Amino acid sequence: MSDTFIHPMAVVEKGAELGARVSIGPFCHVSSDAVIGDGVRLVSNVSILGATTLGSGCEVHPMAVLGAPPQNFKHKGGRTTLAIGRDCVIREGVTMHLGSDTDRGATLVGDNCYFMNHAHIGHDCHVGNRVIMASVATLGGHVEIGDRVNIGGLSAVHQFVRIGHDAFIGGMTAVVGDVIPYAMAAGNRARLRGLNVVGLRRSGRTSSELKRMREAYRAIFGDEGSFTENLARAAKTYADFEPAMEIVDFLSVRGKRQFTLPDRGGADDDADAGGH
Repeated sequence: MSDTFIHPMAVVEKGAELGARVSIGPFCHVSSDAVIGDGVRLVSNVSILGATTLGSGCEVHPMAVLGAPPQNFKHKGGRTTLAIGRDCVIREGVTMHLGSDTDRGATLVGDNCYFMNHAHIGHDCHVGNRVIMASVATLGGHVEIGDRVNIGGLSAVHQFVRIGHDAFIGGMTAVVGDVIPYAMAAGNRARLRGLNVVGLRRSGRTSSELKRMREAYRAIFGDEGSFTENLARAAKTYADFEPAMEIVDFLSVRGKRQFTLPDRGGADDDADAGGH
């Protein structure tokens, strides 16, 4: 506990593991089963409950509650976990719940994420790296979020939904079906609005890559042919193009899954002519 600071008005239960240079402000509560990494800062009024692991360099702001029991009526009260990666910023009033003992048993959050005030991560969610959730964005239980996803404020993602990496979810959006990688989705209920062109450019995608990704997107979601036929055709046409095949593979996990689709005739309305 070298150079660790614990405010005299904080409660750190016996058994909690604290790394070096941890700062725990007034009125914080850290449970006996918690593991706090090096350099973590709990500003004040933070509750770290249950078997919660908080990675090194995280910063947690007032009224955040991490590791509360799952809101799952099937949960039997067994020991489950919440693991948060390194260098995450967790703002005021954010809540993240433990996993449930009738499912995965663990809620997982990646590295370098930013959670704005009152964002919520439900039980058994898996959240990737560099994810941004804006104010009051909400994930139901069992949701899977890929790397570098951006979820706008006041949006809600239904339980068991998957959102592919590098997707952008607009504000006040209700997501009830899986969202493909690289997509932009918005609305109530959410519809695809094309590709996340701004995010793709920021990640270094070239104009030629963007053009081919758009072609693949239109081939899959265009009006000609059935969705199954279009997907099979795209799998052959773009077999040598990894970004397109990531979308194809994502959509090929069929079963009983529901997907977020574009409006009929709106397969390419991301309104960015510069990528054409």
